[in-house]
Amino acid sequence: MRNWNALVAAIGCLISAGVCAQSYPAKPIRFLVGFPPGGTSDILARTIGQKLAEAVGQQVVIENRAGAGGNIGAEAAAKSAPDGYTIYMCTTSQAISASLYSKLNYDLIRDFSPITQAVNYTNLLVVNPSLPVKSVKELIALAKAKPAQLNYGTAGNGTPPHMTGELFKSYTSVKIQHVPYKGGAPAIADLLGGQITIMFDNVPPLLPHVQAGKMRPLAVTSLKRITVLRDVPTLDESGLQGFDSVAWNGVLAPAGTPKDIVAKLNAEINRILTQADVRERLAAQGADPVGTTPEQFGTLIQSEVRKWAKVVKDSGARVD
Repeated sequence: MRNWNALVAAIGCLISAGVCAQSYPAKPIRFLVGFPPGGTSDILARTIGQKLAEAVGQQVVIENRAGAGGNIGAEAAAKSAPDGYTIYMCTTSQAISASLYSKLNYDLIRDFSPITQAVNYTNLLVVNPSLPVKSVKELIALAKAKPAQLNYGTAGNGTPPHMTGELFKSYTSVKIQHVPYKGGAPAIADLLGGQITIMFDNVPPLLPHVQAGKMRPLAVTSLKRITVLRDVPTLDESGLQGFDSVAWNGVLAPAGTPKDIVAKLNAEINRILTQADVRERLAAQGADPVGTTPEQFGTLIQSEVRKWAKVVKDSGARVD
């Protein structure tokens, strides 16, 4: 009898899950972002969120939980109910944080269900126009002439721009000071104001300021030049042979989210990423739309955690 009751209960759960998936979503979806408004992750989340809301007939509410290199938002997402009504805009930062931070209140692999990788981004090295350099070679020379006197800002400890800066230091042996912010937007404000002189960040939030002449681009961090900034060389071309640092964004749900709901979100977001207007908008910002299966994104996350663990160890960076 116990076996029979267990079987009935199991069938009931399966039927319930199926009904839930068919009626999903029945209320607004919360889209958590670990960085302030105006940054790369926020721009992407709002682009996807608007289209997703149109597709599913429910509001998608962007909620910015900034701080700790995106980890405050990640922790909030990890501890949310696994019902499909909370999703999270994950970044390379979380793969880096797995080894950079001595203690985290979540596990990137254990506590999330991957949905899809959304985009790849190259980083951009820019300086305040007041800095008397017009090339990477000149920047290196100035930094060596003024050890520990120049500073570079990023969206926070453990973010891809932070690790890109550490890679730059290891390639060039320069001593420049890292200034972490709670997101890219406040760092950009301080670069424009002259409080910091150098910055590594994703292309989208920097691009309008570069085009307006308020920032001077020196190099992109990918191995190939990007369409939107064709005249800007790569760091590899600038003498840092083999330098390659590309960031990514993807969408996660809390672990245990029903597979049917994950599959529905995957299909909708991947479809959005194929739309011509979305691709054009993202390409203009220096982003390369991707779209994967949940399994492919999960494999990427695991490989990125391993990759950045080595970079963190080699750089000696650590956050307690």
